[in-house]
Parts: sequence; C-alpha cells; structure tokens
Amino acid sequence: MSDIKKVVLAYSGGLDTSIILKWLEDTYGCEVVTFTADIGQGEEVEPARAKAKAMGVKEIYIEDLREDFARDYVFPMFRANTIYEGEYLLGTSIARPLIAKRLVEIAQEVGADAISHGATGKGNDQVRFELGAYALMPDVQVIAPWREWDLSSRESLMEYAEEHGIEVDYAKQGKKSPYSMDANLLHISYEGDILEDPWNEPEDDMWRWSVSPEAAPDKATYLDIEYIKGDIVAINGEKMSPATVMEYLNKVGGENGIGRDDIVENRFVGMKSRGCYETPAGTIMLKAHRGIESLTLDREAMHLKDDMMPRYANMIYNGFWWSPEREALQALIDNTQQTVNGTVRIKLYKGNVSVAGRKSEKDSLFDENIASFEDDGGAYNQKDADGFIKLNALRLRIAAKKHK
Repeated sequence: MSDIKKVVLAYSGGLDTSIILKWLEDTYGCEVVTFTADIGQGEEVEPARAKAKAMGVKEIYIEDLREDFARDYVFPMFRANTIYEGEYLLGTSIARPLIAKRLVEIAQEVGADAISHGATGKGNDQVRFELGAYALMPDVQVIAPWREWDLSSRESLMEYAEEHGIEVDYAKQGKKSPYSMDANLLHISYEGDILEDPWNEPEDDMWRWSVSPEAAPDKATYLDIEYIKGDIVAINGEKMSPATVMEYLNKVGGENGIGRDDIVENRFVGMKSRGCYETPAGTIMLKAHRGIESLTLDREAMHLKDDMMPRYANMIYNGFWWSPEREALQALIDNTQQTVNGTVRIKLYKGNVSVAGRKSEKDSLFDENIASFEDDGGAYNQKDADGFIKLNALRLRIAAKKHK
C-alpha cells in the first residue's frame, strides 16, 4: 500500500492509538486524520483532540454519537431479544458497525486512501470493523497495525512511546487498571490480568458501574417502562430519548446490583475467551421487552423470533451487521413489533430483574374470560380439547401400534 497518502484512524487518545498514529506517519509517510466517537463510554473525549493536536494532526473529528448508537443499533437489536450463547448482551459487538460506518464516511469526505484501527489480530473487533467497512466501501484499504508491526507487548509499546516522545501520562489517571476495558452506553467489559484464568473469581473492586448484589438496597425499586412498537419511549411516565433511557437504566440498574456477568465465550476467530461484563440497562431492557411481548405478540410470531434470534446474535457478534441477511431478518423482526405497545412494571432487587406487571390497552392478546379458572360464560368450550388432543396424538398412536 505504498500509494497511501491519507489515513482515517479510529482514535481514542490512549496509548495504543497514539502509538498507531505515529507509526502510520513513520511507516507509510502519510497524513493521519483522527476520528473519536462518544458512544457513552463515560469518559471525556475532548482530551483526544488536544492530544491529536499536540501530535500534529490537522483534521480531527470528534462526534457525539450516543443517540445514533442507542436509536439505530441498540434498540433494533433488543427488538429481537438478542443474546449470544445464552449470556452475552453484545455490548462491544453492536458498537463496531457504527464506528466502521463513520470511518468510511469520513474517509470519503476527506479523500483518504485508507482507514485504520487499533484492534489486535487475536480478537473479534478486527473482523467487525473490517467487514463493516468493506460492506459500505468495497474498495477501501484497511491498515491494521497489530497485524503488521513487531510491537508485541505492553513493554514494547511503552519503549516505542518513549523513543518517539509520545506522552503517556498516568499520573492524572491515578492507579492504572490492570484490565483491558471497553465501554459504551450498553456495557463495560473487562479482560486480562487474573481473568485470564477462568477459575479466578473477579475481584469486587474491578466493577465500575454496579454495586454487588449483597450491597444493593434492601428495598426493591419499581420501574414502569412504556413501549411503542417494541422500543422504550418513557420510564415512570417521563418521556425519554433512546440514549437517555439507557443512561437512566444503567444508573438505577447499577445501584441495584443489576447486570454483572462472567462469561467464557467462543470468539469468531476460533479461540475461547473469558470476559466479565456489566450491562445494567441491557439486562433490564431484555427482561422488560420479553414482558411486553408476552402480552402483545402472537404465539407463532414469538416462537419464530425465538428460533431466529441465535442466528441474528451470531450475525452481530461475528460482524455481519451490514449484511443482506441481517437486514432481511431485521425487517421481519421490526414487522412483528407493530403491536408491541404497552407498559411493563419491572422490579429490581439485589441483582435480580423480574416482571411485576404488564398492560396494553390496545394490543393485549390476553383474554381474561378465556383464560379464567372461574365460569367463563361459554367463551371456551372445553370439549373441543378432546378432538384437538386426539388429532395431535394420531401419529404417535400409529407409530406405537406399529412398533409393538
């Protein structure tokens, strides 16, 4: 890629991407444009501007994408009740399509020849970034330094930083966390250090967003969550935007010890990886959405969604958000959500999320007369069940007689 003159770098301002910035300039002799996204990681992104300026960057993009992230990525994913391998709520996975999209859009705006990211050659993120980029800009060139350079350890990165005068100021940050962390509106993840042994229990002071269930309040917290077409629009009667919903649920969920998880997952690249996650908002959203669907969604539509969900989760986990199959499946999912309207009452207590009530004036499919154990006034003829059972048993009875 000797023709590279300008590169757009996904830039956090941290050690890795600051080294990548300098490495790109030295290795390719190119101009670097930085892109920093605020997707709710809970840290100021403006310092990245100052650091990029100090390193001589002329074109610096810093964007608040919290609403875009919540509205266009997280909310559509939760309409499907998406969960990977029965546990992971896909907090890192769902952020990558948005970052990839903005990387290639900025590359087109500034006339860049390539994009670059700081994902390692061992992880899933390299796949997610690049599949997204190729889907949206088929001829884009991608530079992945971790797959090219010989800086293979934290020590070698520090030596490179010192050699090239790259500021690494941990004094302002206090004690540096030993974990590799990723955060956005949906979650914060932890990998590395003692977590590399799956037998080790996480230290309690590792967690950033939540109290332990043991330390959570002794009194339950109730939330009335209102849905329109499968999306949360209000909590306790207060209208909220998608990002505000998630910020609020993260706060109240964390206060009640909600959302901690410790997972060994199967990465797309082939290895097993152990990670810990805090996903307070997502944990509440999944329970609440299933609660309102239980009342308003047709049985077979619900079962079809449940059948398709693992495939949908795999698409997101593996980086195929921009694929035709994900878009087709999304259209099916969104079609089922037209009647998912109403309110769910959620109870939070010491790490547990439960449905305490649900109602939908317009779209409830629950018929109290039919479901009642009391006199239903003829709404349901119990004698009908006799033929229903016998017809369903017919093939079983034929097979049983034959095999005797």
